[in-house]
Amino acid sequence: MDLATVWFLIIALLWLGYLFLEGFDFGVGMLLRVLGRDEASRRVLVNTIGPVWDGNEVWLIVAAGATFAAFPGWYAGLFSAAYLPLLLVLLALIGRGVAFEYRGKVDSARWRATWDTVITAGSAVAALGVGLVLSWNVLGLPLDGAGNRVGSPFAALRWETLLGALGVAGFALVHGAVFLTLKTEGPVRERARRLALAVAPLALAPLVALLLVVQLREGSGWTWVALAVVPAAGAGAWLRLAAAREGQAFALLGVALAAAVTALFGALYPNVLPSTLDPAWSLSIADTASSPYTLRVMTWVAAFGTPAVLVYQGWTYWVFRKRIGTHHIPKAHTP
Repeated sequence: MDLATVWFLIIALLWLGYLFLEGFDFGVGMLLRVLGRDEASRRVLVNTIGPVWDGNEVWLIVAAGATFAAFPGWYAGLFSAAYLPLLLVLLALIGRGVAFEYRGKVDSARWRATWDTVITAGSAVAALGVGLVLSWNVLGLPLDGAGNRVGSPFAALRWETLLGALGVAGFALVHGAVFLTLKTEGPVRERARRLALAVAPLALAPLVALLLVVQLREGSGWTWVALAVVPAAGAGAWLRLAAAREGQAFALLGVALAAAVTALFGALYPNVLPSTLDPAWSLSIADTASSPYTLRVMTWVAAFGTPAVLVYQGWTYWVFRKRIGTHHIPKAHTP
C-alpha cells in the first residue's frame, strides 16, 4: 500500500476520532437546557466535559492539518468551496469555548442563561456544519476542471447533504445523552437515559438514510457490509441502554460510528473530492497527494507523536472518569 493511501486512511481515522469524542461533547452542549433543570444540574453537565472539550477539538485541527500537508489539492478544493459553512463552524466553536469559560464569571442567573444559550446554539450549529461539510466532501461539490467551485457558496446544499447535517447532529445528541448516563448520577442520569431511549431511533435515522444514499450511488460490496453494521450496532446500543448497561451502549455507538465512517470513506475512495458536474473532474488521491518525501517525513513524525498524544488524552479521561452528581457541585464562587 502506497503512503498516499495510508494517509487517506489516517485522515479517515482522525475524522472518526473527532466525531466520536466531539460527538458526545456536542451532544452534552445541545442538551444543557433540556436536561439541566436548575443551575446545579447544568453545572453537572458542563463539568462532565469541562476537562476534555478543548482536547476533543484538537482532533479536528489535526485532521485539517493532515489534509493540508498530505493532500494540499484536497484541502484547497474543500476548504475554498465550503468556506462559509466552515466559517460558521469556526464561529460556533469559538462562541461555545468562550461560553464555557465565561458562564461562571458573574453571579447572575441572566448572565449564565445567556452563555448557556450560546453553548447550546454553538454545539448545534457546529454539529450541523461539520455534518454538512463532511457530506459535501463525500457526495461531491460542483467543481470545474481546475478544481474550482462553480456557483454560490451554498451551491452544494441539497436534500442529501442536509441528511448529513442532521445525521451528525442526531448522532451527537444520542451520543451525548448516553455519555451523560455514564458520567452522572441521580436525576440527571435518569433524565439522560430516558431521553436517549426516546429519541435514538428518530435521531439516528438521518445518518442511516445518508449512508443508504451514498451506497446506492458509489457503494461496493464491502461498504454495504459496513452500512449494515450501523443500524445493527445502533439497535444493540438501544437494547443495552434499556437494560441499564450504559458502558456497552456507549461502546456500541462507537462501533456504529466506526462503521459509518468506514462506509463513507470507502465509498469515496479512490477520490478525495468528487465533482458533481463531471466525474472526470473529481479530485483523486493520486492527483492531490504531496510528494513521497513529504509523506515519508509526515509518517515518521506521526509514528512518534501520535502515541504520546493518545496516552496523554487517555490519561485525562482516566483521571476524570468518576461520576458527577449535584452533591459534588460546590457553591458558586465569583470574583
